[in-house]
Amino acid sequence: MEQKNLDTYRAGMMHTALAYFLWGILPVYWKWIDYVAAEEILAHRVFWSFLFMIGMIQMNRQWPQLIEVCKRMLKKPILFVSLILSSILISINWFLYIWAVNHGHILETSLGYYINPLISVLLGMIFLKERLNKWQYASFALAAAGVLFMTFHYGKFPYVALILALSFGFYGLTKKVTKLNASIGLTLETMMVMPVAFIYLLSIANNGTSSFFDWNAGTNTFLIGAGIVTAVPLLLFAKGAQHIPLFMVGILQYIAPTITLLLGVLIYKESFTGVEIITFSLIWSALVLFSFSHVRGIKVTEKKKTMEI
Repeated sequence: MEQKNLDTYRAGMMHTALAYFLWGILPVYWKWIDYVAAEEILAHRVFWSFLFMIGMIQMNRQWPQLIEVCKRMLKKPILFVSLILSSILISINWFLYIWAVNHGHILETSLGYYINPLISVLLGMIFLKERLNKWQYASFALAAAGVLFMTFHYGKFPYVALILALSFGFYGLTKKVTKLNASIGLTLETMMVMPVAFIYLLSIANNGTSSFFDWNAGTNTFLIGAGIVTAVPLLLFAKGAQHIPLFMVGILQYIAPTITLLLGVLIYKESFTGVEIITFSLIWSALVLFSFSHVRGIKVTEKKKTMEI
């Protein structure tokens, strides 16, 4: 590998790994303001993310690209509908994640993001007619066994984990339709739901239940900062992922749920009994099989391309 390509590869690895690291430690941020209602945190997250991204659009002089996408939305209703769906799905995901973290379900959020890659592949098979190999089918069986084991022993389904995985999986599916870069996509997604967030913030300010208008400097700093902690990892990921192979992105994505798992067990002392150990072991085994089949598939494809050349 040439030095220039090697430097680009290393930079891509660094940016992508940093993005997943920041996503992994995000529960700490929400825990600092766990006395604020999850719906208010979500509204601030949407509102300040939108303002932050408008600033980024201005700084990067991306107004022509943003206007072009808006024109495309007028000509292609499917793009407009996809953006609305992606906005709703990511809002559901953000809300549930904040609620779960601040109500003692950090381990379940970790489980959800471990399951997410498998859900994404399953959705690809259902909606995009993508084929699965025997190893991927085996990984689904192991993951399902883990979920059923937890359900059987606790008598309750891990709804938080599965809704997080499904909402983010369907969000990824809508992104395949829109095919927008990260900054334009996030700007439009937050723009779609920003009016709802703004009306909600006005209503709680009016009835005197807004934490923001208690004028606590620390609280307000964290609520405003919610926009930054939302946008920065996404922009880092967009910058890094385009310079490294897809299989490496797939491996690095496990950084976030692993950090979240460790935070839940070691810092916030959530229960991690034999049931959780068996459940996570089955999920981890599923991911090992999934990663093996993914890397193997990429190598076979590359070998075929080499032979054709």
